[in-house]
Amino acid sequence: MKQQEKTKRTQERILAAAIAEFGTKSYEAASVNNICSESGLSKGLLYHNFKSKDELYLRCVKICYDKMTEYLKGEELDLTDAHRSLEKLLSRRQKFLEEYPHYGCIFFNTILQPPAHLSDAIHTMRKEFDEFHAECYRSLLQHLLLREGITADKALKYFSIFQEMFNGYFQREAAKGNDYQTLIEDHEGMLSGLLDIILYGIASPAGAPTAKERN
Repeated sequence: MKQQEKTKRTQERILAAAIAEFGTKSYEAASVNNICSESGLSKGLLYHNFKSKDELYLRCVKICYDKMTEYLKGEELDLTDAHRSLEKLLSRRQKFLEEYPHYGCIFFNTILQPPAHLSDAIHTMRKEFDEFHAECYRSLLQHLLLREGITADKALKYFSIFQEMFNGYFQREAAKGNDYQTLIEDHEGMLSGLLDIILYGIASPAGAPTAKERN
C-alpha cells in the first residue's frame, strides 16, 4: 500500500471516531483519548495527522456542514411559492438531522455552544451552507413584490442579521444552563415562524403578490 493511501485510511479512521465523539458530546466534554481508543490508534499517530483537538474538531465541523449542504441541495424547491418552499427546506433539514444524529449533534453544538476561541473558524467552515441559504432566499425574493425602499441586497442583509440574533439568543440561553434538548426543540420549532416573518415582513402588505402578478 502506498504511503499516501495509508495516510488517507488512517485519517478516515480518526475522523470516523472523532465524529462519533463530537457527535455525542460537546467540544469541551469530548476526549482525544476516547477518539484514540475508538479508532485503535495511538495519540502520537493522531497528532501526526491532526495538530490539535481544535484542528480535528474543525475538520468534523466542515464535514458536517458539507454533508448537510449537499443533502439540502438534493431537494428541488418551487421558488414561486415561498411559504411552501421554506416548509419543504425545513422538512428536508429535519430529516437530515434525524438520519444523521452525530452530524446533528455537531451542528447544534456549533449553533448553541460554539467554542469561543473557534467561533471565527466555525463561521468559515459553514460558508457554503450559509451561501446556499442566502441564494435560496434571494431566489424567493424574485417572486415577491418588495416593500418600497427594500432591495434584494438589503433584504439579504436583514436576513443575515436576524439569523445572527436568533442564534445568539439561543447561545445565551444555553450559557444559562437551560435544558439543551429543549433549546434544540425550541430553536427548530421557532425557525419556521421566524423565516416566515422575515420573508413577509419585507413583502408588500397588500396580499404579498408575486412579481408576475405585479406585471
